[in-house]
Amino acid sequence: MVVRDLLHQPTRMVWHEESDLSDLDVVIIPGGFSYGDYLRCGAIARFSPALQATVRHAEQGKLVMGICNGFQVLTEAGLLPGALMRNRDLHFVCDRVSLRVERTDSPWTQSYKPGQIITLPIAHGEGNYYADAETLADLESHNQILFRYCTPTGETSVAGNPNGSLNHIAGICNRHGNVMGMMPHPERAADPMLGNTEGLTLFKSVLGSMAVV
Repeated sequence: MVVRDLLHQPTRMVWHEESDLSDLDVVIIPGGFSYGDYLRCGAIARFSPALQATVRHAEQGKLVMGICNGFQVLTEAGLLPGALMRNRDLHFVCDRVSLRVERTDSPWTQSYKPGQIITLPIAHGEGNYYADAETLADLESHNQILFRYCTPTGETSVAGNPNGSLNHIAGICNRHGNVMGMMPHPERAADPMLGNTEGLTLFKSVLGSMAVV
């Protein structure tokens, strides 16, 4: 685990039936297939006691991060707007993609540089971010888009968008900035042994924001 093994922070696993997360500062919902994704990705997980506790955790202003399936869970739970749909070409995509950092004044991105282009892995079949026009306009006007898919040179285009996400959205936060979801996997680009630590910067950003608090 990145937080425990690379950043040496106290970390514990949360059982899905837990209802008290008061000892935690940050809740991270990882990727995977919650409850088998038998209905919709994340649709069943939203009803678990641990997720209800996560909602209360977020309402208190504490930090919540959802990665891949975790992002899907956060949208199903109403902690983030929009939804994740089937990929544009209806294929599961496992690849490395370029992302552009859209803002650096959030707890999640403060250690990046404005406009920085980073490379992170993706592995999903339902990563196509969708929202209605009003929601998209709100996301843009309130500066809630943290990461966009792009080409290696930073251009937002169909060529740099692996799943068809509207506005090339790869990661967003809520208006307060304490809840963040993203489809790419920063934890898979964190260990120097893997040759890429651009995802580790995100976790360092979180630690830095906690130190400020």
